[in-house]
Amino acid sequence: MKEYDLMIIGPATRDVNIDYTGAEDRCVGGAVTFCTPAARTAGANVFAAVKIAPDDTDIIDVFGMDPADIALLPSEETTLMRNEYFTPDRERRKAGCCAQSDPVLPGEIPDVPCRLYHLAGLLYGDFPNELIESLHKKGLVSADIQGFLRHNENGSLVFHDWKDKLKYLPYMDFLKTDAAEAEILTGLTDREAAARQLYAWGAKEIVISHNSEMLAFDGKTVCTCPVKARNLSGRTGRGDTTFGAYLAMRMTGADMAQALLYATACVSLKMEKPGVFSGTREDVEAYIRKFYA
Repeated sequence: MKEYDLMIIGPATRDVNIDYTGAEDRCVGGAVTFCTPAARTAGANVFAAVKIAPDDTDIIDVFGMDPADIALLPSEETTLMRNEYFTPDRERRKAGCCAQSDPVLPGEIPDVPCRLYHLAGLLYGDFPNELIESLHKKGLVSADIQGFLRHNENGSLVFHDWKDKLKYLPYMDFLKTDAAEAEILTGLTDREAAARQLYAWGAKEIVISHNSEMLAFDGKTVCTCPVKARNLSGRTGRGDTTFGAYLAMRMTGADMAQALLYATACVSLKMEKPGVFSGTREDVEAYIRKFYA
């Protein structure tokens, strides 16, 4: 049986994106959707476990994967998201949720050999605590913290600190946050200080995304890498693309600095075009030679 470097787990979404000019775009989104192609392009063997309603199986086509490498986890509803951007750089936005998928339960996780399980969540409730505990017994665990901080409250998205963080951060072999989420968790605006606090609370390797740079910390070394995108038309999916590429590089032998460089170059290139990352590893390596020499 094929062994996978990582399994990316989470809800795919139907997204409505409205840019600062009022132009509307409808597409498939979700952390699992952006993470998966970035990880595959980096060279990892990836399995995707995607939470959607059975009537929305066309979403699976977006992944372009061998059917043996992807599983549909059924849900009563598919998550529906609405993002309204107020600036050309898409840094200021209002996000809403019109529907949320069911939680991913431990018994739904496909029984395939896998080294790392990544919780690519969107909203609080996507992943119950018992799922974290179950996956921790199977292998390494990573998570995007937005799936534990961002709450759907009557269609509005509201961030709250994770009340169970001190218990479950030690289960996280890799943890991804953005700068704002790191501040919610730690109360610290300095990204390096926040990463050190998350490590002190038990997370083993932390990546913090920001519009200017990506930061990684493993308890010993702090690595940073600047974002060099020439335009931001593909801003949606920035953190998910970064972390998918980063995890793939780490799981295929790259050290932390190498993984962060590749991941930052990958997302810089991805942000120049809307949608999921559609380039090749060779494209990313050429981008590194051109902009990160």
